[in-house]
Amino acid sequence: MSSKLHICIHGAGGLGSLIGGYLAKSGHQVTLIARQAHADIVNDKGLTIFGRLGEMLIKDNISAVTHPKDVKGDIDYYLLLTKAKDAAAALDDAAVIADQIKCAFTMQNGVGKEATLVDAFGKDRVIGGSIIEGATLVEPGKVNNHVTAPITAYFGELGGGSTTRTEILADAFSAANLTAKSIDDIDHVLWEKAIQVAGASAWSASSLPANPKLDYWDGISTKEGAEHYVTIARELIGLYKAKGFMPKDYYAPFSFHKMLDEASFEHCVDVCIDLGKTMKPKNAGVRTSMHEDILNGKETEADSLFGPLLEAGKEHNVDMPTFIGAYRVIKVIDSNL
Repeated sequence: MSSKLHICIHGAGGLGSLIGGYLAKSGHQVTLIARQAHADIVNDKGLTIFGRLGEMLIKDNISAVTHPKDVKGDIDYYLLLTKAKDAAAALDDAAVIADQIKCAFTMQNGVGKEATLVDAFGKDRVIGGSIIEGATLVEPGKVNNHVTAPITAYFGELGGGSTTRTEILADAFSAANLTAKSIDDIDHVLWEKAIQVAGASAWSASSLPANPKLDYWDGISTKEGAEHYVTIARELIGLYKAKGFMPKDYYAPFSFHKMLDEASFEHCVDVCIDLGKTMKPKNAGVRTSMHEDILNGKETEADSLFGPLLEAGKEHNVDMPTFIGAYRVIKVIDSNL
């Protein structure tokens, strides 16, 4: 293992707690900034993680607080994982530990989020990070880790480059059963993940919530649902390419942008239908977080997640009528909560 790190995770819900728990189990010191009920359980009884690696109770090397002012000692890596709409307030709170932080990053969905960290801590202390890892906080102190990717996390310097500090972090994640890579072009990863998450979210949240019984696989295994998904995905790939990127499928097998870009529309629809029918018996109940937000009567993150893509579409003169239509539907739902 690399030398022991102190990692502070601000916004320790399901994903933040999962990352923190695995890093603590591998020997690093972890401080979670979490809600009171969750923090109390973690401090009193430990953090339980179950799912793909079995069930484990993590008590050593992990502690939880409810405000940054209570974080002690130097922080090697500060990870911001609040909801995007809560990021500004969280960083205001984190001003009290700014001098303790050596390096900061976020793994929130979307693009452009690193700018808020640069404003808070300075460009020299911020790196890029991206992850796709299934994690749900089922109750205070207990997280379900239901899915991972062959490479689940990427790190790199903003603007390009792989350096010692991004390599150390990637090594720490990999040793903690979160396989990661430090790469030269993190911006490419961030944009590819952005269109992947935005496409799935826009499609599912605009199509499925009217029937609470439906999950992701129900929708994509129907011909019309698959056609709707492929149309949105292709519009976003057009934007991605207009930005100067080519599909790489960093998160394969969950991403298949190359196929969506190169194959016929009919073939892409058939692949989606087969995927839905195959996955439904294996992992029923899968929903995007935006779909879950609507079902739970919560305002979505449509503006923060889709906004930068809509602006980029205008900038590059890329037509995205179906994606824009899905955004409008979701905004109608949000505005009437």
